[in-house]
Amino acid sequence: MSEKQVVRTEAAPAPFQGAPYSQAIAAGGFVFVSGQLGLKPGDSAISGGIQEQTEQVFANLKAILEEAGSGLDRLVKTTVFLQRLDDFQAMNEIYAGHVGEQPPARATVEVAKLPSGALVEIEAIALL
Repeated sequence: MSEKQVVRTEAAPAPFQGAPYSQAIAAGGFVFVSGQLGLKPGDSAISGGIQEQTEQVFANLKAILEEAGSGLDRLVKTTVFLQRLDDFQAMNEIYAGHVGEQPPARATVEVAKLPSGALVEIEAIALL
């Protein structure tokens, strides 16, 4: 059994309000990335609409995956949490531009609320 390794980069936001979780954990040939919001590193507030927030989510995911030695092209599973399912089409347009020709398996759910008033949060699993 392989050991787990914490993945941390300054190129993506630190855990939300100092909460006890890691940006990602690498283990067993995979990297498990915690849910990412459309928050820019160093900022304290989320801004922009669903498309801008989704772009920033993917910038954060990319930075974390690259720090782990992986990349967006190695995604195998994502879960998308939307504040409003009505934003699905706009989110999906941005999503499609980042996941390539072999998109990962995905679940998308509408939730009652996301941290800091976010419109979207995405968690991911990728191959190392």
